[in-house]
Amino acid sequence: MQTRYKTIKESQVTFSELMLPSHSNFNNKIHGGYILNLLDQIAFACASKHSEAYCVTASVDKVNFLNPIEIGELVTMRASINYVGRSSMVIGIRVEAENIKTQQKKHCNSSYFTMVAKDEAGQSVEVPGLRLNTENDLRRFARAVQRRKTKSEHKESFSEQHFSSTPYLELLKEEKVQIAL
Repeated sequence: MQTRYKTIKESQVTFSELMLPSHSNFNNKIHGGYILNLLDQIAFACASKHSEAYCVTASVDKVNFLNPIEIGELVTMRASINYVGRSSMVIGIRVEAENIKTQQKKHCNSSYFTMVAKDEAGQSVEVPGLRLNTENDLRRFARAVQRRKTKSEHKESFSEQHFSSTPYLELLKEEKVQIAL
């Protein structure tokens, strides 16, 4: 079977929503959990659009809350496919909030969701490949490959079978921890 390829633009999704008082926390800022819910929805839409299949969230690799979002601001999320594997996709999402009165925008969040395409029986299905058309497309794909590699190496070095506390004992002397082994 010949692999199909799609461009990043073919699967991009943009979503905007006005932030209401019902979305706020006790500090009158928009609740992070509400933003996470929206992030999951846009990641699903972007991944499903690319794969043409139902998708599930496999992991949230990174969520950086950079600036608070205020009640009354217009939040815009932009989701793009950054990486594809056999059945998985990494969706990069950028969140901006805009003060509607002043039109001032601020970058509030960057996130990376790993989504997996599934069939009706719940089995993973192969997704189309990704056609990289710009230097930025290539940079994002390479960054995702590097993040996956680093994550795998980190997981391996901290597994129960391979972990050795000796190299960390000196490092942990500077931390607020009491070791009683």
